[in-house]
Amino acid sequence: MGRLRELVRKELLQLRRDRRLLPILFVAPVVQLALLGYAATTDLKDVPVAICDLDRSSASRALVQSFSAGGDFDLCCRAEAPADLNRFLDRGEAEIALVIPGGLARDLQTGRTVSLQLLVDGSKVNAAMALNRLSAALLGHAADLVSPGAVALSLPRVRVEPRAWYNPELSSRNFMVPGVLALLLVVLTTVVTSMAVVKEKETGTIEQLVVTPIRPWELIAGKLIPFALIGLVEVLLVLTVALFWFKVPLRGSLPLLLALSVLFVLNAQGIGLFVSTVSRTQQQAMMTSVFFVILPMMLLSGFAFPIENMPRPIQYLTYLLPLRYFLVILRGIFLKGVGLELLWPQVAALAGFGTAFLVLAAARFRKRIG
Repeated sequence: MGRLRELVRKELLQLRRDRRLLPILFVAPVVQLALLGYAATTDLKDVPVAICDLDRSSASRALVQSFSAGGDFDLCCRAEAPADLNRFLDRGEAEIALVIPGGLARDLQTGRTVSLQLLVDGSKVNAAMALNRLSAALLGHAADLVSPGAVALSLPRVRVEPRAWYNPELSSRNFMVPGVLALLLVVLTTVVTSMAVVKEKETGTIEQLVVTPIRPWELIAGKLIPFALIGLVEVLLVLTVALFWFKVPLRGSLPLLLALSVLFVLNAQGIGLFVSTVSRTQQQAMMTSVFFVILPMMLLSGFAFPIENMPRPIQYLTYLLPLRYFLVILRGIFLKGVGLELLWPQVAALAGFGTAFLVLAAARFRKRIG
Protein backbone atom coordinates (compact mmCIF):
# COMPACT_ATOMS: atom_id res chain seq x y z
CA MET A 1 0.00 0.00 0.00
CA GLY A 2 2.91 2.32 0.65
CA ARG A 3 4.26 1.94 -2.88
CA LEU A 4 0.76 2.48 -4.27
CA ARG A 5 0.34 5.64 -2.19
CA GLU A 6 3.65 7.06 -3.41
CA LEU A 7 2.76 6.22 -6.99
CA VAL A 8 -0.53 8.09 -6.69
CA ARG A 9 1.30 11.01 -5.11
CA LYS A 10 3.81 11.08 -7.96
CA GLU A 11 1.03 11.15 -10.57
CA LEU A 12 -0.74 13.99 -8.78
CA LEU A 13 2.48 15.99 -8.58
CA GLN A 14 3.12 15.51 -12.29
CA LEU A 15 -0.43 16.57 -13.06
CA ARG A 16 -0.07 19.72 -10.99
CA ARG A 17 3.22 20.65 -12.61
CA ASP A 18 1.87 20.22 -16.16
CA ARG A 19 -0.15 23.40 -16.44
CA ARG A 20 -0.97 22.79 -20.10
CA LEU A 21 -2.61 19.48 -19.29
CA LEU A 22 -4.94 20.87 -16.62
CA PRO A 23 -7.16 22.84 -19.06
CA ILE A 24 -7.51 19.74 -21.23
CA LEU A 25 -8.69 17.70 -18.26
CA PHE A 26 -11.05 20.20 -16.66
CA VAL A 27 -11.94 22.95 -19.17
CA ALA A 28 -12.38 20.90 -22.34
CA PRO A 29 -15.06 18.54 -20.91
CA VAL A 30 -17.13 21.49 -19.74
CA VAL A 31 -16.93 23.18 -23.14
CA GLN A 32 -17.83 19.97 -24.96
CA LEU A 33 -20.74 19.29 -22.62
CA ALA A 34 -22.09 22.77 -23.32
CA LEU A 35 -21.78 22.23 -27.06
CA LEU A 36 -23.40 18.81 -26.88
CA GLY A 37 -26.31 20.13 -24.88
CA TYR A 38 -27.27 22.32 -27.85
CA ALA A 39 -25.92 20.40 -30.84
CA ALA A 40 -26.73 16.77 -30.00
CA THR A 41 -30.34 16.78 -31.13
CA THR A 42 -32.25 14.75 -33.68
CA ASP A 43 -35.34 16.97 -33.67
CA LEU A 44 -36.61 17.93 -37.10
CA LYS A 45 -36.39 21.69 -37.56
CA ASP A 46 -36.25 24.11 -40.49
CA VAL A 47 -35.75 21.46 -43.17
CA PRO A 48 -35.35 23.37 -46.49
CA VAL A 49 -38.13 22.55 -48.94
CA ALA A 50 -38.35 23.53 -52.60
CA ILE A 51 -41.82 23.99 -54.11
CA CYS A 52 -42.99 23.67 -57.70
CA ASP A 53 -46.62 24.84 -57.72
CA LEU A 54 -48.12 24.09 -61.13
CA ASP A 55 -51.66 24.91 -59.96
CA ARG A 56 -51.13 28.39 -58.45
CA SER A 57 -54.53 28.40 -56.81
CA SER A 58 -55.85 29.17 -53.36
CA ALA A 59 -56.03 25.41 -52.72
CA SER A 60 -52.34 24.92 -53.51
CA ARG A 61 -51.39 27.91 -51.35
CA ALA A 62 -53.44 26.45 -48.49
CA LEU A 63 -51.64 23.14 -48.94
CA VAL A 64 -48.25 24.80 -48.67
CA GLN A 65 -49.34 26.87 -45.69
CA SER A 66 -50.65 23.77 -43.91
CA PHE A 67 -47.19 22.26 -43.33
CA SER A 68 -44.96 25.34 -43.46
CA ALA A 69 -46.48 27.10 -40.46
CA GLY A 70 -45.29 24.57 -37.88
CA GLY A 71 -41.55 25.37 -38.06
CA ASP A 72 -40.44 21.89 -39.12
CA PHE A 73 -40.03 22.92 -42.75
CA ASP A 74 -38.66 26.07 -44.36
CA LEU A 75 -39.81 27.06 -47.85
CA CYS A 76 -36.44 28.04 -49.30
CA CYS A 77 -36.92 27.83 -53.06
CA ARG A 78 -39.60 27.96 -55.71
CA ALA A 79 -39.30 26.48 -59.18
CA GLU A 80 -41.25 27.16 -62.34
CA ALA A 81 -40.93 23.58 -63.65
CA PRO A 82 -40.31 20.21 -61.95
CA ALA A 83 -37.00 19.83 -63.79
CA ASP A 84 -35.71 22.97 -62.05
CA LEU A 85 -35.92 21.20 -58.69
CA ASN A 86 -32.89 19.09 -59.62
CA ARG A 87 -30.63 22.11 -59.27
CA PHE A 88 -31.77 22.83 -55.71
CA LEU A 89 -31.29 19.21 -54.64
CA ASP A 90 -27.90 18.83 -56.34
CA ARG A 91 -26.51 21.98 -54.72
CA GLY A 92 -27.86 21.07 -51.31
CA GLU A 93 -30.04 24.18 -51.13
CA ALA A 94 -33.10 21.99 -50.48
CA GLU A 95 -33.51 18.58 -48.90
CA ILE A 96 -37.11 17.97 -50.04
CA ALA A 97 -38.87 19.03 -53.22
CA LEU A 98 -42.66 19.09 -53.50
CA VAL A 99 -44.43 19.08 -56.87
CA ILE A 100 -48.06 20.26 -56.79
CA PRO A 101 -49.79 19.24 -60.03
CA GLY A 102 -51.91 21.51 -62.14
CA GLY A 103 -55.65 21.25 -61.71
CA LEU A 104 -55.42 20.65 -57.97
CA ALA A 105 -58.37 22.91 -57.13
CA ARG A 106 -60.51 21.40 -59.89
CA ASP A 107 -59.80 17.85 -58.78
CA LEU A 108 -60.62 18.73 -55.19
CA GLN A 109 -63.97 20.17 -56.21
CA THR A 110 -64.89 17.10 -58.26
CA GLY A 111 -63.70 14.63 -55.63
CA ARG A 112 -60.91 13.15 -57.72
CA THR A 113 -57.70 11.70 -56.30
CA VAL A 114 -54.86 14.19 -56.11
CA SER A 115 -51.27 12.96 -56.58
CA LEU A 116 -48.47 14.96 -54.99
CA GLN A 117 -44.83 14.16 -55.71
CA LEU A 118 -42.13 14.37 -53.04
CA LEU A 119 -38.45 14.26 -53.98
CA VAL A 120 -36.10 13.69 -51.05
CA ASP A 121 -32.32 14.01 -50.87
CA GLY A 122 -31.51 10.57 -49.45
CA SER A 123 -27.88 11.52 -48.74
CA LYS A 124 -28.98 13.61 -45.74
CA VAL A 125 -28.96 12.16 -42.25
CA ASN A 126 -32.58 13.03 -41.46
CA ALA A 127 -34.02 12.24 -44.89
CA ALA A 128 -36.28 9.41 -43.71
CA MET A 129 -37.60 11.41 -40.76
CA ALA A 130 -38.25 14.48 -42.91
CA LEU A 131 -40.01 12.38 -45.56
CA ASN A 132 -42.32 10.72 -43.04
CA ARG A 133 -43.07 13.99 -41.26
CA LEU A 134 -43.94 15.89 -44.43
CA SER A 135 -46.03 13.02 -45.80
CA ALA A 136 -47.98 12.87 -42.55
CA ALA A 137 -48.48 16.65 -42.60
CA LEU A 138 -49.86 16.56 -46.14
CA LEU A 139 -52.21 13.68 -45.41
CA GLY A 140 -53.31 15.23 -42.11
CA HIS A 141 -54.47 18.40 -43.85
CA ALA A 142 -56.31 16.64 -46.67
CA ALA A 143 -59.69 17.54 -45.21
CA ASP A 144 -58.78 21.25 -45.09
CA LEU A 145 -58.31 21.28 -48.85
CA VAL A 146 -62.01 20.66 -49.58
CA SER A 147 -63.70 23.76 -50.91
CA PRO A 148 -67.12 24.82 -49.46
CA GLY A 149 -68.86 23.92 -52.71
CA ALA A 150 -67.67 20.33 -52.50
CA VAL A 151 -69.04 19.51 -49.05
CA ALA A 152 -71.77 17.29 -50.46
CA LEU A 153 -69.26 15.28 -52.42
CA SER A 154 -67.20 12.44 -51.05
CA LEU A 155 -64.00 13.53 -49.31
CA PRO A 156 -61.24 13.66 -51.89
CA ARG A 157 -58.19 11.53 -51.31
CA VAL A 158 -54.68 12.95 -51.38
CA ARG A 159 -52.14 10.39 -52.49
CA VAL A 160 -48.50 11.17 -51.75
CA GLU A 161 -45.86 9.60 -53.98
CA PRO A 162 -42.51 9.91 -52.13
CA ARG A 163 -39.26 9.23 -53.90
CA ALA A 164 -35.84 9.37 -52.22
CA TRP A 165 -33.15 10.52 -54.61
CA TYR A 166 -29.50 9.39 -54.34
CA ASN A 167 -30.45 6.87 -51.63
CA PRO A 168 -33.70 5.18 -52.74
CA GLU A 169 -33.79 2.69 -49.86
CA LEU A 170 -33.03 5.45 -47.33
CA SER A 171 -30.33 3.17 -45.95
CA SER A 172 -28.41 4.86 -43.16
CA ARG A 173 -25.40 2.77 -44.09
CA ASN A 174 -25.05 4.63 -47.39
CA PHE A 175 -24.44 7.99 -45.75
CA MET A 176 -22.80 6.74 -42.54
CA VAL A 177 -20.03 4.70 -44.16
CA PRO A 178 -18.58 7.69 -46.07
CA GLY A 179 -18.70 9.61 -42.80
CA VAL A 180 -16.79 6.85 -41.05
CA LEU A 181 -14.15 7.08 -43.77
CA ALA A 182 -13.68 10.78 -43.05
CA LEU A 183 -13.64 10.19 -39.30
CA LEU A 184 -10.97 7.49 -39.60
CA LEU A 185 -8.77 9.85 -41.58
CA VAL A 186 -9.15 12.52 -38.93
CA VAL A 187 -8.31 10.19 -36.06
CA LEU A 188 -5.37 8.45 -37.68
CA THR A 189 -3.62 11.36 -39.35
CA THR A 190 -4.21 13.98 -36.66
CA VAL A 191 -3.17 11.86 -33.68
CA VAL A 192 -0.16 10.26 -35.35
CA THR A 193 1.10 13.53 -36.82
CA SER A 194 0.62 15.38 -33.54
CA MET A 195 2.97 12.90 -31.87
CA ALA A 196 5.62 13.06 -34.58
CA VAL A 197 7.65 16.04 -33.31
CA VAL A 198 6.80 15.43 -29.66
CA LYS A 199 8.27 11.95 -29.84
CA GLU A 200 11.56 13.44 -30.98
CA LYS A 201 11.55 15.70 -27.93
CA GLU A 202 10.80 12.90 -25.50
CA THR A 203 13.35 10.44 -26.85
CA GLY A 204 16.05 13.09 -27.17
CA THR A 205 16.63 12.51 -30.88
CA ILE A 206 15.68 16.10 -31.59
CA GLU A 207 19.19 16.98 -30.43
CA GLN A 208 20.64 14.91 -33.24
CA LEU A 209 18.42 16.69 -35.75
CA VAL A 210 19.61 20.07 -34.49
CA VAL A 211 23.21 19.42 -35.43
CA THR A 212 22.33 18.18 -38.93
CA PRO A 213 22.02 20.44 -42.01
CA ILE A 214 18.32 19.55 -42.38
CA ARG A 215 16.16 22.63 -42.88
CA PRO A 216 12.91 23.10 -40.94
CA TRP A 217 10.67 22.68 -43.99
CA GLU A 218 12.52 19.51 -44.91
CA LEU A 219 11.94 18.10 -41.45
CA ILE A 220 8.24 19.00 -41.64
CA ALA A 221 7.88 17.42 -45.08
CA GLY A 222 9.72 14.34 -43.88
CA LYS A 223 7.20 14.00 -41.07
CA LEU A 224 4.14 14.60 -43.25
CA ILE A 225 4.82 12.58 -46.38
CA PRO A 226 4.94 9.13 -44.73
CA PHE A 227 1.70 9.79 -42.87
CA ALA A 228 0.08 11.10 -46.05
CA LEU A 229 0.93 7.82 -47.74
CA ILE A 230 -0.48 5.91 -44.78
CA GLY A 231 -3.65 7.99 -45.02
CA LEU A 232 -3.98 7.17 -48.71
CA VAL A 233 -3.62 3.46 -47.94
CA GLU A 234 -6.32 3.82 -45.28
CA VAL A 235 -8.60 5.45 -47.85
CA LEU A 236 -8.10 2.54 -50.25
CA LEU A 237 -8.78 -0.02 -47.52
CA VAL A 238 -11.94 1.67 -46.30
CA LEU A 239 -13.13 2.19 -49.87
CA THR A 240 -12.68 -1.50 -50.55
CA VAL A 241 -14.75 -2.43 -47.52
CA ALA A 242 -17.40 0.20 -48.29
CA LEU A 243 -17.83 -0.84 -51.91
CA PHE A 244 -17.56 -4.61 -51.70
CA TRP A 245 -18.73 -5.40 -48.18
CA PHE A 246 -21.31 -2.72 -47.39
CA LYS A 247 -22.28 -2.27 -51.04
CA VAL A 248 -22.26 1.53 -50.79
CA PRO A 249 -22.75 2.91 -54.31
CA LEU A 250 -19.95 5.01 -55.78
CA ARG A 251 -21.63 7.07 -58.50
CA GLY A 252 -18.89 9.65 -58.92
CA SER A 253 -15.24 9.69 -60.00
CA LEU A 254 -12.85 7.48 -58.02
CA PRO A 255 -9.72 9.51 -59.00
CA LEU A 256 -11.46 12.68 -57.87
CA LEU A 257 -12.39 11.04 -54.58
CA LEU A 258 -8.80 9.93 -53.97
CA ALA A 259 -7.39 13.35 -54.87
CA LEU A 260 -9.75 15.20 -52.54
CA SER A 261 -9.07 12.64 -49.80
CA VAL A 262 -5.38 13.50 -50.02
CA LEU A 263 -6.32 17.18 -49.75
CA PHE A 264 -8.28 16.45 -46.59
CA VAL A 265 -5.39 14.40 -45.18
CA LEU A 266 -3.18 17.48 -45.57
CA ASN A 267 -5.69 19.43 -43.50
CA ALA A 268 -5.64 16.82 -40.74
CA GLN A 269 -1.85 16.67 -40.85
CA GLY A 270 -1.57 20.44 -40.63
CA ILE A 271 -3.75 20.40 -37.52
CA GLY A 272 -1.75 17.51 -36.05
CA LEU A 273 1.55 19.23 -36.73
CA PHE A 274 0.31 22.40 -35.08
CA VAL A 275 -0.75 20.37 -32.03
CA SER A 276 2.72 18.85 -31.86
CA THR A 277 4.30 22.32 -31.75
CA VAL A 278 2.25 23.31 -28.68
CA SER A 279 2.64 20.00 -26.83
CA ARG A 280 5.54 18.80 -24.73
CA THR A 281 4.65 15.12 -24.31
CA GLN A 282 3.01 12.48 -26.47
CA GLN A 283 0.23 12.08 -23.92
CA GLN A 284 -0.51 15.78 -24.03
CA ALA A 285 -0.48 15.77 -27.84
CA MET A 286 -2.91 12.86 -27.96
CA MET A 287 -5.32 14.36 -25.45
CA THR A 288 -5.23 17.72 -27.19
CA SER A 289 -5.99 16.06 -30.51
CA VAL A 290 -8.88 14.06 -29.07
CA PHE A 291 -10.53 16.79 -27.00
CA PHE A 292 -9.99 19.84 -29.20
CA VAL A 293 -9.92 18.37 -32.71
CA ILE A 294 -11.49 14.92 -33.09
CA LEU A 295 -14.53 15.23 -30.81
CA PRO A 296 -15.60 18.70 -32.05
CA MET A 297 -15.26 17.54 -35.66
CA MET A 298 -17.23 14.37 -34.99
CA LEU A 299 -20.06 16.15 -33.17
CA LEU A 300 -20.34 19.44 -35.05
CA SER A 301 -19.48 18.57 -38.66
CA GLY A 302 -22.79 16.91 -39.56
CA PHE A 303 -21.44 13.39 -39.14
CA ALA A 304 -23.74 12.50 -36.25
CA PHE A 305 -26.24 15.38 -36.01
CA PRO A 306 -27.76 17.61 -38.72
CA ILE A 307 -26.12 21.04 -38.72
CA GLU A 308 -29.42 22.78 -39.52
CA ASN A 309 -30.81 21.55 -36.17
CA MET A 310 -28.08 23.31 -34.20
CA PRO A 311 -28.40 26.85 -32.82
CA ARG A 312 -27.27 29.59 -35.18
CA PRO A 313 -24.01 30.47 -33.31
CA ILE A 314 -22.89 26.83 -33.38
CA GLN A 315 -23.78 26.60 -37.08
CA TYR A 316 -21.36 29.46 -37.73
CA LEU A 317 -18.72 27.60 -35.70
CA THR A 318 -19.02 24.54 -37.95
CA TYR A 319 -17.65 26.54 -40.89
CA LEU A 320 -14.24 26.32 -39.21
CA LEU A 321 -14.20 22.52 -39.34
CA PRO A 322 -12.62 20.91 -42.44
CA LEU A 323 -14.58 17.71 -41.80
CA ARG A 324 -17.83 19.55 -42.58
CA TYR A 325 -16.68 20.23 -46.15
CA PHE A 326 -15.18 16.78 -46.63
CA LEU A 327 -18.44 15.08 -45.64
CA VAL A 328 -20.26 17.05 -48.33
CA ILE A 329 -17.60 15.97 -50.83
CA LEU A 330 -17.75 12.30 -49.84
CA ARG A 331 -21.53 12.01 -49.88
CA GLY A 332 -21.74 14.07 -53.04
CA ILE A 333 -19.31 11.80 -54.92
CA PHE A 334 -20.59 8.55 -53.40
CA LEU A 335 -24.34 9.07 -53.60
CA LYS A 336 -24.97 11.95 -56.01
CA GLY A 337 -22.14 11.40 -58.48
CA VAL A 338 -21.38 15.13 -58.68
CA GLY A 339 -18.04 16.61 -59.70
CA LEU A 340 -15.97 19.74 -59.22
CA GLU A 341 -18.60 21.87 -60.94
CA LEU A 342 -20.71 21.59 -57.78
CA LEU A 343 -18.09 20.71 -55.15
CA TRP A 344 -15.66 23.54 -55.86
CA PRO A 345 -16.76 25.64 -52.81
CA GLN A 346 -15.91 22.73 -50.49
CA VAL A 347 -12.65 22.06 -52.34
CA ALA A 348 -11.66 25.72 -52.09
CA ALA A 349 -12.41 25.72 -48.37
CA LEU A 350 -10.27 22.62 -47.79
CA ALA A 351 -7.41 24.09 -49.81
CA GLY A 352 -7.58 27.33 -47.84
CA PHE A 353 -7.74 25.65 -44.45
CA GLY A 354 -4.97 23.19 -45.35
CA THR A 355 -2.65 25.98 -46.43
CA ALA A 356 -3.41 28.01 -43.33
CA PHE A 357 -2.82 25.07 -40.97
CA LEU A 358 0.49 24.12 -42.57
CA VAL A 359 1.75 27.72 -42.64
CA LEU A 360 0.76 28.24 -39.01
CA ALA A 361 2.43 25.01 -37.94
CA ALA A 362 5.60 25.85 -39.89
CA ALA A 363 5.69 29.33 -38.35
CA ARG A 364 5.56 27.86 -34.86
CA PHE A 365 8.09 25.17 -35.59
CA ARG A 366 11.65 25.94 -34.68
CA LYS A 367 14.62 23.77 -35.30
CA ARG A 368 15.63 23.73 -31.70
CA ILE A 369 14.94 21.84 -28.50
CA GLY A 370 11.56 23.08 -27.17
